[in-house]
Amino acid sequence: MGKADGFMLYKRVEDSWIEPAERIKNFKEFHNHLNDKERREQAARCMNCGVPMCQSAIRLGGMVTGCPLHNFIPEWNDALYKGQYDMAAWRLLKTSSFPEFTGRVCPALCEKACNCGNGGDIKDAVTIHDNELYIIEKAFESGYMKPQIPKVRSGKKIAVVGSGPAGLAVADLLNRRGHSVTVYERDDRAGGLLMYGIPNMKLDKKIVERRVNLMKAEGVTFVTGADVGKTIDASQLVADYDAVALCCGAKQARRLNVAGEESAGILPAVDFLKSVTQSLLNSDFADKKFLDPKGKHVIIVGGGDTGNDCTGTCVRLGAASVTALEMMPQPPAERAANNPWPQWPKVLKTDYGQQEVIKTEGHDPRVYKTTIKEIYTKDGSVCGIKTVQVEFKNIDGQRKLCEIEGSEKELPADMILIAAGFTGCEDYTAKAFGTDLTPRNVVATSKSDDYATSKEKVFVAGDMHRGQSLVVWAIAEGRECARQIDEYLMGYTNL
Repeated sequence: MGKADGFMLYKRVEDSWIEPAERIKNFKEFHNHLNDKERREQAARCMNCGVPMCQSAIRLGGMVTGCPLHNFIPEWNDALYKGQYDMAAWRLLKTSSFPEFTGRVCPALCEKACNCGNGGDIKDAVTIHDNELYIIEKAFESGYMKPQIPKVRSGKKIAVVGSGPAGLAVADLLNRRGHSVTVYERDDRAGGLLMYGIPNMKLDKKIVERRVNLMKAEGVTFVTGADVGKTIDASQLVADYDAVALCCGAKQARRLNVAGEESAGILPAVDFLKSVTQSLLNSDFADKKFLDPKGKHVIIVGGGDTGNDCTGTCVRLGAASVTALEMMPQPPAERAANNPWPQWPKVLKTDYGQQEVIKTEGHDPRVYKTTIKEIYTKDGSVCGIKTVQVEFKNIDGQRKLCEIEGSEKELPADMILIAAGFTGCEDYTAKAFGTDLTPRNVVATSKSDDYATSKEKVFVAGDMHRGQSLVVWAIAEGRECARQIDEYLMGYTNL
């Protein structure tokens, strides 16, 4: 450890955000980054603990804490502090396929488990998330990140269906092993969730394209506009390749189960986000081929990350108002006594989109313990909703969601975006390969840490395997799936 008392000498300083009034003017990333001296001081705060919980990925209180990739966090923090940037990048890339993605969009499970925050105040944790991003961007800037083309090819061919974080991770690792990898993507650009499920101000699409181009230079082939199970025959892929990895995500949106939800103006959040990003990239919105919330009263159903991304997007596009409905109660401002460190802190977080509505409308857009009871329509389009407050009660030994009598309220609504989570994969690709599905509508394997399906040569990873989850989990699954495929093909693996 380079500086034994760094955590006592330096206070935690995160990358700051451009002020809401300024950042909502465009779709650019909005973080101000520390300079080199300041970033190295933040790395010096890492204590190199005897038991570094930051890289543990253990399940406590029903949730995972610590990095699912088991990153060598103390090692690369030490190298960063010493100015050994290539060493830091080398250690980071040993376990993390795409730090430029996780350094932008990961909720930093590592920081929540950091020993510097073990007094319960997560604001004292090491800035692992920002340090990671600094290391990888420094590596791209310096030329350290250059194509690593395998010197020997195995003669084995693998098809990867889906180019989201899991698919890219599978392809990257197997290509480095020397196998020939072709990635099939149904959209017009590679990247899956990274390209079209996360808005540009949160993850600039040039960053995704930079990584895809690097993988192409290393020998990975990408085929876009290829919808396996529809325009591409699944059986032909099985015949042509030595192994197939299904990494199609879990994009089947949860329904509202309210009469009128098929009306115009009601749509899944990911469809909205995709239309906006596609139009931004194609024409800077000049083509008008996006679902435009300008001047509309927008209701967002769901208060998670996707709901927040919709919130920030609607603000930038000039929505008249944005209201986010959340069924669960408002989390506490501080850790509860039954939620101690190093458990994931179940505390209130006000993210960038919510901050922007507070600035533009003067109030937090989130309405807790509330759901839609009735949808009003006019000429086939949504024009308003009736909401009702809800609470969970124990009835006959079961926890049930109940309406609070007399809590109904009517709100104007010209657009409703459903960001209430997903119910599993869009199953047509799985069915095309003849793989079994679980009751959760994800592809079945013999156990949770197995990636081989019931069909010979066919494997699965990411949200299509585990259900809706984080980008970091998709990458972790992709890496493990790649190892299993490699062992299947070669009889052993050194990945």
